[in-house]
Parts: sequence; C-alpha cells; structure tokens
Amino acid sequence: MSGISKKIYAGACLLAAAFFPGMLRAQNRRIVWSDREKPILEQLRKLRSLPDDERVRVTITLADQIRQLPAGPNRETLAESLANLVTEGDPGPRALQEVATTLADALHDQPAGGTEQPAMPYITLAQLVRYEHVRASSDDPRFAAAMAKLEDDDRARQNADFTLSDLHGKSWRLGDLRGKVVLVNFWATWCPPCRKEMPDLETLYERFGSKGLVILAISDEDAAKVSPFIAERHFTYPILLDPGRKVNESFRVEGIPKSFVYDREGKLVAEAIDMRTQRQFLEMLARAGLD
Repeated sequence: MSGISKKIYAGACLLAAAFFPGMLRAQNRRIVWSDREKPILEQLRKLRSLPDDERVRVTITLADQIRQLPAGPNRETLAESLANLVTEGDPGPRALQEVATTLADALHDQPAGGTEQPAMPYITLAQLVRYEHVRASSDDPRFAAAMAKLEDDDRARQNADFTLSDLHGKSWRLGDLRGKVVLVNFWATWCPPCRKEMPDLETLYERFGSKGLVILAISDEDAAKVSPFIAERHFTYPILLDPGRKVNESFRVEGIPKSFVYDREGKLVAEAIDMRTQRQFLEMLARAGLD
C-alpha cells in the first residue's frame, strides 16, 4: 500500500521496512539476492534521502533495471517496492508510468501470491492507475478485484462523516462544513512524508483560509504526543485526534499520509494516496473551485 502502512507499523522502529511491504512478505520465504539485484536493493533503501531531481532520475533508472531482471519473485518484490516509493511527492508522469509498467510486467511474468484478497501488489498497481492516471493493465482477476476495491473505498469516503475534537477541545463535524472546501489529511508525528508536507499545508491554510478552505488533519495518536509536536512547529490549521482509529477505518486509511478534498457541496473531488507537494495540493484544491 502506498504511504506508510499502519498494519505494518508496530512502531517507529519499523520505519525502514514499512516502505517495502513486498519485502516483508518476502521474509516468509528464503530470499537470496543476486549480484544484479543487490545494487538495486541498496538504491531503493537510499531513494528517499535523494534531492528531488536526482530522485526522479534514479527512479526511472531503477524501473528500467528491474525490468531487465529475470522473471521471479525477487523482481516482483523490487518492482512493488519502487511503486510504493514513487508516489511520494511529485515524480512527474514519466517516472510514474515507467514504474507502473515495470510492476505490471513483473506481475505478468510472476503473478503475486499471498493470502491478501486482493493481493497487495495488484492494489499497488491499481492505485497507480486510478489515482496517478498511468496506463497499465492486467488480465489477472486479482487486478480487477483491486480496482473494484478502490471504487468501493471511494464510495465509503464520499459517504463518510465524523465528529472529532481538535487539540483545543473544539468539535468538528465534516457534515457541518458544507459551503467550505475541506481538505482532510491523515498523518502522524512519526511519519516523515507527513512531516514533509505539513509546511505546505500551513501555507495553503494561510492563503486560502479566508476564502473558505478548512484543513482537518487527523492523527490516531494521543494528545500528549501530538500537542508538543504541533506547538514546536507552530502549525495553525486544526489538528484532530482519532485515537480509536474509527475515522481512519471509515475512510479506509491503511497507509499515511492520505488527503481528500471535498468541494463546497460536500462532493469528494480529489484525493492523494501519498505525500503531495504544494503544487499538487493546489491542483487538488482547484478541482474544488479554489484557486
């Protein structure tokens, strides 16, 4: 799942592994990396630390290198891991398409097993198709099931409502915000991509708050952890607490960050499956008529 999976996350100590759900599944089999695969694995582990321009270039190169590997479970694991990393930020259409093609090819040559219904690699590919607008297909019924799951998730998010309190005790109900443009953002203090996009959310809140933008940032952590984090960084948009994860579950949030934009009529018009840049957030808000 793109973003950092909370099912994978038992704590911050699993941070590195959370970006490679395919590799975690690979732990259930005896895995041996070839001499061709080891350098790719090492570059994947370092990808998030690269400057944005270099990261895009390396991502495209990695996609090509993975496609050249022999068919097998290792190739599928590497392709899925790259696909889970490419959605973070703004890699551009070429990088997204290269990665999606690589994953689709790997799944064609080595259909993914596992007990997930549908299997996670097919969900990852379906997310790229549905939310990042790449071209990829598969005749595997698990891909069709993954696309159907995403459609069902979006219906749930369209119909979702909630009431949560912010750090100051104020109650917020999504259904009461008709007439406003609402950006619902799921995040956590331990999540690096979440932290990276928060200054941009603050900038947007300052720019568009007077024009009807409401940002509701939802964390499933407790106030004792969230409050000092926010106070230190001086973010002013509402921070809501969902310690029981009921709202996370109603929005089908399995990885963070995730963002959903509702227009003034309450229609879900844009969503992000991972970290977004300010430019990408502006595009999302424009779909709600805010520019």
